[in-house]
Amino acid sequence: MGLRNLFDRIEPAFHKGGRFEKYYSIYEMVESLVYTPKTVTTVAPHARSYIDMKRIMTYVVLATIPCILFGLYNTGLQTNLAIAEYGASGWRAWIIETLGIGFNPANPLANMLHGLLYFLPIYIVTLVAGGIFEVVFAVVRGHEVNEGFLVSSMLYTLILPASTPLWQVALGIIFGVVIGKEVFGGTGKNFLNPALVGRAFLYFAYPAQMSGDTVWTPVDGFSGATALSVSASDGFAALPERGITWMDAFIGTIQGCLGETSTIACLIGLAFLLVTKIANWRLVAGCLLGMIAFSTLLNLIGSDSNPMFAMPWYWHLVVGGYAFGLVFMVTEPVSASHTNAGRWIYGALIGFMVVMIRVVNPAFPEGMMLAILFGNVFAPLIDYFVVQANIKRRAKRNA
Repeated sequence: MGLRNLFDRIEPAFHKGGRFEKYYSIYEMVESLVYTPKTVTTVAPHARSYIDMKRIMTYVVLATIPCILFGLYNTGLQTNLAIAEYGASGWRAWIIETLGIGFNPANPLANMLHGLLYFLPIYIVTLVAGGIFEVVFAVVRGHEVNEGFLVSSMLYTLILPASTPLWQVALGIIFGVVIGKEVFGGTGKNFLNPALVGRAFLYFAYPAQMSGDTVWTPVDGFSGATALSVSASDGFAALPERGITWMDAFIGTIQGCLGETSTIACLIGLAFLLVTKIANWRLVAGCLLGMIAFSTLLNLIGSDSNPMFAMPWYWHLVVGGYAFGLVFMVTEPVSASHTNAGRWIYGALIGFMVVMIRVVNPAFPEGMMLAILFGNVFAPLIDYFVVQANIKRRAKRNA
């Protein structure tokens, strides 16, 4: 009660005409972080729902917890395996040696702690750099600081390699927040996913730090290819020869970004989002059907020169960022299609495009990031044609 009284007492100073009028957005951000927003509709009709923006964003962040936990473990596991061969150095090694936990990859606690030492700096830099620009735009424009940044910052962190330089982490999230969202008016008005915009900027601006075989495990001298890069060069049949089985990819103990390697962790998050009705199942089903249909077609066509033609859909599902993108990016409600028919088309388009990019363009074997951004661009057009088709059907029916 004391904290609630404090907010009520100082609130008038932040309203129009008050001493701190220009800082209302900061006050509102802090208050809504502590308490549920008390804004209500004042005229009929009244739409009643238990879900507000804060709860939606909180649920999405909760859904990422399995990916975060497994990401910590896998990052530490891959790093400790590499340290066994190349040795350790740097401040992280000093912390682990000081704590006496060691670099034993068979010790889950050692893996989790080592992974945490890579995850935390990236996430803190993301929050600080992106949060500053989020607040600056809110103060200048006089609007609220939206909770959407909490989701964008977490997703952005999880789709970065653990070795990403921190200054690039800051640059990417700033680009994602400003160019991917704020220039269009802020949360709810952006047609591109801000986290993916920041990740795409880093990929094309600094490809040496975002791609290749040396960026996934942050140990100097270590080179570890991802399952997709192996498949693009030698075919997916070569994966078991390189020590990567389908179950390894499904569980997530392979090279990759911080939080997107584990398909099972992503599916746990998806189940939570579907049960709470935060994610629309049509988007998920459309993306799966598009990927399965097109990859199966390419399997039937075959190719003597391109081994990616032979990759079946169940391998596309578990390698790269497909599962993570499917769960947390395709289902993002702002940048996706809003009509039910449009959601099927939008999801299928992304599923088709990710296979197209992975198979036809061997220079970019991942594909999911560009496929989702491609779908974001066409989502408004898809909804437009769906609505127009519905209008024509109604007009013809009532002629």
